[in-house]
Amino acid sequence: MAKDKLTRILATDCGSTTTKAILIEYIDGEYRQTIRGEAPTTVEAPLNDVTKGVLNAVNEVEELAQLEYKNPNIKFITDDGILMPRDGEIGVDAYVSTSSAGGGLQMMVTGVVARMTGESAERAALGAGAIVMDLIASNDKRPNYEKIERIRQLRPDMILMAGGVDGGTTKHVAELAELVAAADPKPRLGSSYKLPIIYAGNKDATNIVKETLQDNVDLIITENLRPKLEMENLGPARDKIHDLFMEHVMAQAPGYNKLMSWTKGPINGEVKNIPIMPTPAAVGNIMQKVAKVENIEALGVDIGGATTDVFSVFTEEFVFNRTVSANLGMSYSISNVLASSGLENILRWVPFDINRADLRNMIKNKMIRPTTIPQKLDELVLEQAIAKEALRLAFLQHKEFAVSLKGMQQNRGISDAFDQSVSGGTIVNMMTLDLLVGSGGVLSHAPRRHQSVMMMLDAFLPEGITRLAVDSIFMMPQLGVLAEISEQAATEVFNKDCLIHLGTSIVPVGKGKLGQSALHAKIELPDGSVFEEDIPYGEIKLVPLGPGEEAQATLTPKKGLDLGAGKNHSVSQVITGGVVGTVIDTRGRPFSLPADNQLRISLLKKWMKELKVYPEEILA
Repeated sequence: MAKDKLTRILATDCGSTTTKAILIEYIDGEYRQTIRGEAPTTVEAPLNDVTKGVLNAVNEVEELAQLEYKNPNIKFITDDGILMPRDGEIGVDAYVSTSSAGGGLQMMVTGVVARMTGESAERAALGAGAIVMDLIASNDKRPNYEKIERIRQLRPDMILMAGGVDGGTTKHVAELAELVAAADPKPRLGSSYKLPIIYAGNKDATNIVKETLQDNVDLIITENLRPKLEMENLGPARDKIHDLFMEHVMAQAPGYNKLMSWTKGPINGEVKNIPIMPTPAAVGNIMQKVAKVENIEALGVDIGGATTDVFSVFTEEFVFNRTVSANLGMSYSISNVLASSGLENILRWVPFDINRADLRNMIKNKMIRPTTIPQKLDELVLEQAIAKEALRLAFLQHKEFAVSLKGMQQNRGISDAFDQSVSGGTIVNMMTLDLLVGSGGVLSHAPRRHQSVMMMLDAFLPEGITRLAVDSIFMMPQLGVLAEISEQAATEVFNKDCLIHLGTSIVPVGKGKLGQSALHAKIELPDGSVFEEDIPYGEIKLVPLGPGEEAQATLTPKKGLDLGAGKNHSVSQVITGGVVGTVIDTRGRPFSLPADNQLRISLLKKWMKELKVYPEEILA
């Protein structure tokens, strides 16, 4: 694509409460994010038109651009929408958008075996940006009347039906189709159209499913997402979900038809419509693009008020997984974090003694006043302790879901087909992870970036050598949909403007004794000085290395510890800096805090002082 065809790009993300707009421009040979604006989302009463909020956000971008460039002639909007194509200072070359307004995409999935075709269907739906409301499986032990009642009550936007390998038995797929037909499900939005159902199961059962369902629902047939036991084919099902999201769900939301007519950009030299993408799908898209372009393994998290999304790209095949922990968040779901983790697990991260009733009161207050932020330092410490547990639990759920397909060369009896543990081990390997990205208010807007590093270290427990970053203003959704027309623009802005690079973590794996030598580090710093030190087990060491700086590091783990090259084997590589620096963490993996309360508090204070997490007075 010629550069002069894509020099000014406008991108919006229509969230449930706020519509965010960013301007991306081609300046001095590279794409940069230059101006941003936001406005309340207007998909609900009294305005009932999502484009009003979009125009308000873009109008703010237009006014700020006029001020920034001291040019009143810059114009982006007209009575008919977004001005395209660009003509000098007037208009933009492309306009793209994502959306999670109206509650996002809500789906149910079905499968014959919960931990086989059912799990594959969940992966397809989650990867397409959906919230999976429930999984109905032949072997989920609920009586049929309960399953039928569940389908009726939830009223999803669409249903994804999977089940059976190609050429296998059709009996259970037929039973699932009859269940759905008996429920006669109605869509959440729009009473005038039939509920979309995607069938992506055993191709031999296609005619049975058609006969059972096609008169009452909008049935779409696509390729089997599990054609063989040892093979997943999620792409076609995900594509159909995207298409139906646009045609059915978005089309029912006020103003989206108008917005869809605005989103355009050049593809292969021709201006085409760019479909609006669900916000989570767009975040997953940019994660996948960056992983492939840079040939790295990446893990991202977005912690919100009600949910926590985890995205990962692992293995040489760049396998993408996304999970939604719908009950783990920092405001509306904060009580669920307490219920799921337990009081003791939250308190173990607090570097002072606290009355348990005070912590409970703080959590309840946050739940009933979800938009409040901590006013005192001890409240901030408590909130970040809760965030560590929310992130930890969401990551555990993600690891359980992001698994390989297991046991296909084994002799399998009929009982194995209904075994609930047929999936293989997790493909999430923290030792090979290259980049860990945090997003969401508690991570992106922490008062000190050092606090974000501490939360990510404690929640995700990275191993080996890992780059740490946060999304500065949560522009990953816009970049994800932008990647559909320009990978270069999306990845350049992602690395230069979206990410705030915090630094690099260096973490040897294994257990040792406190005070015993764990790692010999020699780091040749850019100013010509050399950091060289034997670091004891149980320590955190912060080595200054600023944004954009690189240093040659020679790292030798001791006493059976491993940094990725094997126990006691040295690793020599260039490490990159960030706004925090290089963090050497010799606290051990697996990680555990001492049971003794005083020892635990003294260690927490010691680590937080070294990492400059909180002011000295709270750590005295």
